[in-house]
Amino acid sequence: MDTVLSMTSPEQCPALILNADYRPLSYFPLSLWSWQDAIRALFRESVIVVSEYEQVVHSPSRAIRLPSVLALKEYVPQERGPAFTRFNLFLRDGFTCQYCGDRFRATDLTFDHVVPRSRGGRTQWDNIVTACRACNLAKGDKMPDDCHMHPLSKPRQPRLTDLQRQGKKFPPNFLHESWGDFLYWDTELVDQ
Repeated sequence: MDTVLSMTSPEQCPALILNADYRPLSYFPLSLWSWQDAIRALFRESVIVVSEYEQVVHSPSRAIRLPSVLALKEYVPQERGPAFTRFNLFLRDGFTCQYCGDRFRATDLTFDHVVPRSRGGRTQWDNIVTACRACNLAKGDKMPDDCHMHPLSKPRQPRLTDLQRQGKKFPPNFLHESWGDFLYWDTELVDQ
């Protein structure tokens, strides 16, 4: 886990939001609320405080410790399909070019139509793969057999749980120590 930052201002104190089953609403993007949204939810009584920061904010009549982990009181169903976005595509493919097999930062990736649009290919999960710029340029608008460039994995629509599992491999830059028990709740415990 990343180094714990010293909290000096409320802006540096986001709250991890858990569903009513105490699992994060999402891993990518990580379900976080600003300190203001967390306080509003407390006053609406729609959440349970699981953990708090040392940081305190003051109103004219009250001092409130900022929550670091909140659980929703009502369960939000998660069985919807993931949004078809560039980031979710990169996450599905593990930030790995599906032609050369090298891993890249998101800013160095693009996507490729396996069956080019000029050949009737559609922009949908089962026809789009993550590609580095060099491989995308090399493939161009050719069919995989014509250029001998076949994706390493057959493109498919991922389940939300697939993206969550992948997301655990790419944690955000900041993880507060109070979040650890909830972000990796289903990892296997190892006797050390």
